[in-house]
Amino acid sequence: MAAGVGDTPVKGGSLVYLEQQPHTNLYPPAGGFYPNGGILNQITDKLTYQNPQTLEIEPWIAEAWTVNADATEYTFRIRKGVTFSDGTQLDAAAVAKNYDTFGRGNKELKLPISEVINNYDRSEVVDSHTVKFYFKKPSPGFLQGTSVIGSGLVSLSTLALPYEALGDATKIIGSGPFVVASQTLGRELTLTARKDYNWGPAKLAHQGPAYLDSIKYIITPEDSVRIGALLAGQADVIRQIQAYDEKQVEDEGYLIYAPPTRGVNNSVVFRPDNPLVSDVRVRRALLHATNTDEIVSTLFSANYPKATSIIAKTALGYVDLSSRLGYDVDKAKSLLDETGWKVGPNGLRQKDGKTLELTAYESLPQPQNKETLQLVSQQWGKVGVKLNVLTADSGSATVNNLDPAKAPVSPAMVGRADPDVIKSQYYPTNRNVLLQKGGNSDKVNAFVDEKLNGLLDNLASEPDRAKRLAVAGDVQNYVIDQAYAIPIFEEPQAFAAAPYVKGLSFEAVGRPSFYGTWLAPRR
Repeated sequence: MAAGVGDTPVKGGSLVYLEQQPHTNLYPPAGGFYPNGGILNQITDKLTYQNPQTLEIEPWIAEAWTVNADATEYTFRIRKGVTFSDGTQLDAAAVAKNYDTFGRGNKELKLPISEVINNYDRSEVVDSHTVKFYFKKPSPGFLQGTSVIGSGLVSLSTLALPYEALGDATKIIGSGPFVVASQTLGRELTLTARKDYNWGPAKLAHQGPAYLDSIKYIITPEDSVRIGALLAGQADVIRQIQAYDEKQVEDEGYLIYAPPTRGVNNSVVFRPDNPLVSDVRVRRALLHATNTDEIVSTLFSANYPKATSIIAKTALGYVDLSSRLGYDVDKAKSLLDETGWKVGPNGLRQKDGKTLELTAYESLPQPQNKETLQLVSQQWGKVGVKLNVLTADSGSATVNNLDPAKAPVSPAMVGRADPDVIKSQYYPTNRNVLLQKGGNSDKVNAFVDEKLNGLLDNLASEPDRAKRLAVAGDVQNYVIDQAYAIPIFEEPQAFAAAPYVKGLSFEAVGRPSFYGTWLAPRR
């Protein structure tokens, strides 16, 4: 290893990175799950790069691009000399095949449509280094969509594989600065640097191959074990450090990184198909029964700002709705009284022989989600509503969480630095967190909100920037007006790293990039 002086990067070395959960699938549009994205960000490149400081879209694999006036046609000029790690060309034809797959899906291979691409029609290979995309309706979020983790470019051989094969990281052939060398599924993954890599984002100071020789991912579910390994010098970077451990880590001279996810805030959402929460007054009552100040101050740190809308303050189109999100127990009780839910002898609200008893499954990827839901449960108990918090690791949890009868309440969040993120969260054929009919659940009887869906369609199809941001404000207001969601905090991705780890960076929604990372000599 070469010696580094001051801020001169050192070449070589292996970084040990501890991840809380194993990856599930590395089909790029599945990169929204952070353990997936944390790998894809090292082994794939994107057409464009979103500067995490300015949020501007900058050249990467695309040297330049043009967009027509109504955002229905996008043309990209592809950088020459870029290859996938199997030696095949990353040319216009490869880009076209990637986006035809992401934009339309592949039913035969069970490859789903990307949630970041709206209104996609087709691609056209103009010449070997020019590709044009056509959309059925305006798609103003597409340019930013070419920069996100779910749009990592992969080889034609990878795109030919069925979805279930893409859990095997060794099958993912990208053009990124690292390649997958080996994996022990569910336990470990080793990446090695590509020595011939020379096509990073054009405006980055670092160009050429990565400084590191390799990265070793080790799946370490227990928080205390990850922290212990870091402080003992057995690990260099860890993901998902809990707020209550931050001080201990900083007191030992280690660094906390908490990049924002800039999207839909960490929230509790309702499934109105369930008759217990179908009345907007019940949902509003529970919104006002939720003390977000207590949750944030009790469980979290300054890295987790209290939410003041359904999207983060750092998100495009944000509107401050804090005046409508106030904690007000008397108002909550009054609304519940108004709906005929009266406090029974056991202290719980009852009506027509039923008890107002709700259930939510914790979300393992979200920080301290079980504790958050348990605190919400205590708060709702003060107005006579019971919330049962169930663990996410039971075999039936995933299926039950798609059933409004079994999970009328659910935690939710999604990161992306574009207003289309709101559509991703709420639209029936995307994440469908409210469980509308026509989406990913066959257990919904009737609930559909055409007004909400119309707003979301407009959000994803309005080419005029000012009008589009106004629609984003309309959606935020409407979701709170209907009390579909109770925003709690702006979720960062929290990492801890040793002080000798230099050049650690994060993409616009908090996934690590080890391209410019290097290891200074340990003192």
